Amino acid sequence: MFLMEDLLSALKAIAEPTRLRIVAATRRCELTVSDLCHVLGQSQPRVSRHLKLLCEADVLTRHSQGTRAFYRPAATGQGAALLAALETLLDETDPTLQRDLARVEGIRVDRSEAAQKYFAEIAADWDRVRTRHVSDEKLEAKLLDLATDRSSDAGPLRDLLDIGTGTGRMLELFASHIDRGLGVDLNPQMLDAARSRLDQQGLTNCAVRQGNVYNLDVAPGEFDVAVLHHVLHFLDDPETAVREAAASVRPDGKVIIVDFAPHDIDFLRTDYAHHRLGFAEDEISEWCRTAGLIEIETHSLTPKNAKKPSKAGDSDQILTVTIWVGTQNPDAPSTYRLEAAS
Repeated sequence: MFLMEDLLSALKAIAEPTRLRIVAATRRCELTVSDLCHVLGQSQPRVSRHLKLLCEADVLTRHSQGTRAFYRPAATGQGAALLAALETLLDETDPTLQRDLARVEGIRVDRSEAAQKYFAEIAADWDRVRTRHVSDEKLEAKLLDLATDRSSDAGPLRDLLDIGTGTGRMLELFASHIDRGLGVDLNPQMLDAARSRLDQQGLTNCAVRQGNVYNLDVAPGEFDVAVLHHVLHFLDDPETAVREAAASVRPDGKVIIVDFAPHDIDFLRTDYAHHRLGFAEDEISEWCRTAGLIEIETHSLTPKNAKKPSKAGDSDQILTVTIWVGTQNPDAPSTYRLEAAS
């Protein structure tokens, strides 16, 4: 239940034709001010004023990405409750809403085409790496098993944080198992690709935003599971990223880390900006323990019929993928927070 004053504020924010249209449009996908100007056929100052009122009333949320800001319906609190009730009342056959939503669909198509163009340019490079390790299908099936195999004390899997979300594949994978998913990444192009993926799949329970793995800007203990999927080998300071991940999960929550075992494929460093050529099991396990996680377990996945390289740096060397799973101590929840990396 909410205070009458707060409820009235939210109701007043929505009770205006343009703002009601904004709410209806953002229910389909995250939109920028420019997007909404196109959808509504209104000027930027006017749209911005309406957005400000909706955000102040906690009906919409705003997240910056470089010079752009994306708006989406509130996922929690009074705004989310009000929007859930409103959803049953909005008639999308209304001519004005139909026109707006057709324009939103055009934006989604444009995003999808841009994402496809981006990945067409890098597809060959991605395949060069992916053919060296266990299939995505096998790895993802294992991740689902590990994330959803939770004790009765931990409760249901509700909120998931995907750190270094990239294309948003982990959000897509877990979307049907969670109430809310948040992906953070520093790369604007990757965020655009992830946002397009979520739009196309209609995954309105998931969102992405720009963020720093060294300073996640989330509340301590906000999530049930935090995932670092092939992220650590790109980082100068992977241990700090593990600590931030651990701080983000609740008591009995899990941190799941996926990365390569040690290898000697040097072109991954020179051609793909890998700072580390894999990690030993004990190394990341120790980082997890230092971050306050307990019950560290590891799982190694190697392609069947993998051949041992004849020498270090062999061009045919196969990559072993290791999964680390750590559980947040239920008796001593972490409140560890780091200053943003300089």
